[in-house]
Amino acid sequence: MIPKRILLVTGMSGAGTSTVLKTLEDLGWEVVDNLPLDLLDALLDSPPPAGASPELRPLAIGLGVRTRGFAPAAFMERSEQLHERSDLAVETLFLTCGSAELKRRYSETRRRHPLALDRPAQDGISDEAALLAPLRERADRLVETTNMNAHDLGQWARAAYPVAGLSAPVLSVMSFGFSRGLPRNADLVFDMRFLRNPHWVPTLRPGTGLDSDVATYVQSDPAYEPVLAQIEALLITLLPRYQAEGKSYVTIAIGCTGGRHRSVHVAERIGARLREAGFSPTVAHRDLGAVPKDSLEGRRPAAPAEMP
Repeated sequence: MIPKRILLVTGMSGAGTSTVLKTLEDLGWEVVDNLPLDLLDALLDSPPPAGASPELRPLAIGLGVRTRGFAPAAFMERSEQLHERSDLAVETLFLTCGSAELKRRYSETRRRHPLALDRPAQDGISDEAALLAPLRERADRLVETTNMNAHDLGQWARAAYPVAGLSAPVLSVMSFGFSRGLPRNADLVFDMRFLRNPHWVPTLRPGTGLDSDVATYVQSDPAYEPVLAQIEALLITLLPRYQAEGKSYVTIAIGCTGGRHRSVHVAERIGARLREAGFSPTVAHRDLGAVPKDSLEGRRPAAPAEMP
């Protein structure tokens, strides 16, 4: 049995624990913030969320001075008990930040420090630093966030705590017809109307881009291969960057006039190429079932198109 991964996230108030927890949740971690230590056993013994195995989805728990009944000695004792369990892989992350920067952050956000509700924030910062000093010394990983903004810290967390099979964006490739409108959720749109249109070939019109004779006709266009190769190279370059930036969903929309021939074939090809490159796209065809109409396809070519 693979030990369940547990990350205890603590540190100075204002140092970025909320940012880290939010990022971990986006990456696929199960996240619980400010859980009283008395409830930890009940949480660990509860079944995993629907559709997630205990090994696949790790658990991050936020603990700090805002947590009910929080005490550093009890935290360290409980952490040691968890480390002794063979079914758990436990790590403690401590976030720290310079006093002057914490004071600036509290002044900027106008929030009260949890240990100085009726006193200057600097008093609470000093008290918290002394209170958490033992945790800082015992933490498995210490991160200094003085010179990090929220984006920087989120990027660091993404690099440090990815989840295999969960942290990659949900990738979709869809075909559509421009005559029926652009997909509203498309991130990248590629127009295939420069390719020869099978609609104007009577024997191909009833078919779709899933049919081999339609695919052969589209592929025979001289512009097909050089353009598709460049689009695929672009996507293979961009998709890891989207993941690094924390994008949860990426939809690639491939359009032609009616959404039945060129875009369908190209979407299938791009989906296959991305799988070869290690991605896991879902391919869908929005307008595949639409009825072909000459009025939607624009102008007929000057000379009737013929099969190659």
